[in-house]
Amino acid sequence: VQLQASGGGSVQPGGSLRLSCTTSIGWSRINFMGWFRQAPRKQREAVAIISHRETTNVADSVKGRFTVSRDNAKNTMYLQMSGLKPEDTAVYYCNIQTLQGSYWGQGTLVTVSS
Repeated sequence: VQLQASGGGSVQPGGSLRLSCTTSIGWSRINFMGWFRQAPRKQREAVAIISHRETTNVADSVKGRFTVSRDNAKNTMYLQMSGLKPEDTAVYYCNIQTLQGSYWGQGTLVTVSS
């Protein structure tokens, strides 16, 4: 199982970015897919999750600013981020949960700074 995350970059506060995570397997084998982030000197935390049935859940810290979605045909999950704040600066990771186990993609760095 492979995951490829992309879309990170540097933006000013208030800006927007869209992260993408493409998997090598389809949704028929995935229970959950999610975005996590890890800021310097902090623990990794869950940001947003989307289930097999497309139920979504986002962390309180990003609610109203971040939206998670997916494109089944492309085996891709997205994280649309708007109203970015300096505290959103982190390495963002995608993760999938299957019956066979949990898999992580490489991180993509998001930097929010003026």
